[in-house]
Amino acid sequence: MNQPLRLEQMVPVTVLTGFLGAGKTTLLKRILTEHHGRRIAVIENEFGPESIDNDLLVQDSEEQIVELNNGCVCCTVRGDLLRALIDLKQRLDSGAIQFERVIIETTGLANPGPVCQTFFMDDEVAGYYRLDAVVTIVDAKHGMETLDRQPEAQKQIGFADRILVSKKDLVNQADYDALRHRLVRINPRAPIEPVNFGDTDLNKILDISGFNIDSILELDPEFLSDNHPDAAHDHDHHDHDHHGHDHHDHGHEHHHHDHDDDEGHECGPNCHHHDHAHPAHGDEIGAFIFRSDKPFDPGLLEEFLGGVLEVYGPDLLRYKGILYLKGVNRRMLFQGVHMLMGAEPGKPWGAQEKKSTKLVFIGRKLPKEIFTQGLEQCLAK
Repeated sequence: MNQPLRLEQMVPVTVLTGFLGAGKTTLLKRILTEHHGRRIAVIENEFGPESIDNDLLVQDSEEQIVELNNGCVCCTVRGDLLRALIDLKQRLDSGAIQFERVIIETTGLANPGPVCQTFFMDDEVAGYYRLDAVVTIVDAKHGMETLDRQPEAQKQIGFADRILVSKKDLVNQADYDALRHRLVRINPRAPIEPVNFGDTDLNKILDISGFNIDSILELDPEFLSDNHPDAAHDHDHHDHDHHGHDHHDHGHEHHHHDHDDDEGHECGPNCHHHDHAHPAHGDEIGAFIFRSDKPFDPGLLEEFLGGVLEVYGPDLLRYKGILYLKGVNRRMLFQGVHMLMGAEPGKPWGAQEKKSTKLVFIGRKLPKEIFTQGLEQCLAK
């Protein structure tokens, strides 16, 4: 029986998604031709005028996987992503090809959710590949219009662990700020960076660890302070050091700003949350936060979350949190994609540490009140 691979032995996978015309193809062509010293397998999951295969791939319908002269591998998926991943694994194991990581390009209109689920649902894939992050590329010039017209674009933002904004030089600062504000309202946990794909550091899209269950739970301070003009003075740093990991938020201008002074909402003094479920522009995808200084009853919480996933799983994109459970002397780390949910023990609570829960839900038209009241009822009496 083979020993399961340790996390650091698994092949990291980046899901690259983004708006049509935002620059995915420019970035991928650069990865597949530039001598950057990395061996990357790119699974290209679309055909059409933007498709890379027109320029780089051998025009041979029998050959699905092509090795390029810079050590990268390009794989065009004409069918099943799962089959392509297993095929790449078998070729890597046999020594036929070499690569250290995978980038999956999704189509311009694709929902990244099913791609992400592939890495949790199939044992062979789940035991060999490690989903690192979803990176979404947004076109600054047409981003607002795309969000208005394409519901899938909102999902691409909601799923993202990092958002890269291209073509910022084509818009004025006010327009960029308005777009950024909208992106934050949809997804407050993804760092947003303007980029130029002619000279983007590949480290901005690789090794983000967005799906590591213990990775930092950062929220953009603009989201936290939107309806709370006085929320800038009370910073809470108690959950910024799980396992001593480097959390790969280089270049993000908003670090370690977390506010805990939004007391007095309708749910009482021990439960804090913000209502961002219905952002401007009528976006269906939005986020909200649930906080509490009281511990959860573990049995009640498990039962409630199970029921919530049954009903709202398809509309939940990403959810993540740190849980304070009664009778458990360490934080529990929790995350999910759609209906797939996982939790594991985190760092023990410190002797002087303020124990609390912080949960972020990103999804489509989520009924914040139902979630909030249900979670409140799971708090230990």
